[in-house]
Amino acid sequence: MAIKLIAIDLDDTLLNSDFEISPRNAAAVHKAQAAGLKVIFATGRMYASAQKFAEQLQLDVPLVTYNGALVKGGLSGKVYEEHPIKLETALALLAYCKERHYYIQAYQGSQLLVKEENAFSRLYTKISGIPATPVGEALYQIKQPPYKLLLMTRPKEFDATWQDVSVRFKGQVDVTSSKDNFLELMEPGINKWNAVSAIGKLYGVNREEIMCIGDSNNDLVMIKHAGLGVAMGNAKESVRQAAKLVTASNNEDGVALAIETILQAKS
Repeated sequence: MAIKLIAIDLDDTLLNSDFEISPRNAAAVHKAQAAGLKVIFATGRMYASAQKFAEQLQLDVPLVTYNGALVKGGLSGKVYEEHPIKLETALALLAYCKERHYYIQAYQGSQLLVKEENAFSRLYTKISGIPATPVGEALYQIKQPPYKLLLMTRPKEFDATWQDVSVRFKGQVDVTSSKDNFLELMEPGINKWNAVSAIGKLYGVNREEIMCIGDSNNDLVMIKHAGLGVAMGNAKESVRQAAKLVTASNNEDGVALAIETILQAKS
């Protein structure tokens, strides 16, 4: 069955190591659009961080942001879906991190809230282009439910922290990751695939007609369920194993190669 919808992760997928869209990747997206395909982003990034790339490519489509917690039009700003973490759960997670002296940041509205700026917050700002808002102890007493929480650890603590959070908050939060020390905490059932699937239904596109491209743990579910799951050459081994196709790396225009392959098959 022909592909009609392409969902693309941003970091380490569409974006190269300089956090840019290469000319070849941009051209491939435009070729797909010209051929009648819908092209969307499916990212863990904040909407504000993803939207600038939608503007660059002129993608007036729903963008899957915060791993599916907010689906919002790239140019229109129309909100299609919102699924923040329950406030009670978020406060319990924040208290847990405070007790253990873990770094955590909260995504509330269009703000990135941190207790104070440090190496972790500066790293995230470098990646996302979004400045953090230091709020001190108020971070642990937020008043609005956040779209997601991001817990950062040292690499050696990562697996144990993931396991501990998953056990302690089982059924209250879903845990995934986007980088080796980024734990992404989401409302249960909220993930990229469920959001992409909902957009597919909006456009009358079946699962078999969806291609998803990604590299990390938070891409795994959409790559498993898509009609054509594509792993980047730089993807984690679990993602590569789940994919039907492995393309080149994000620094070798892997997204463009995958899109060009399906367009050739379509013609």
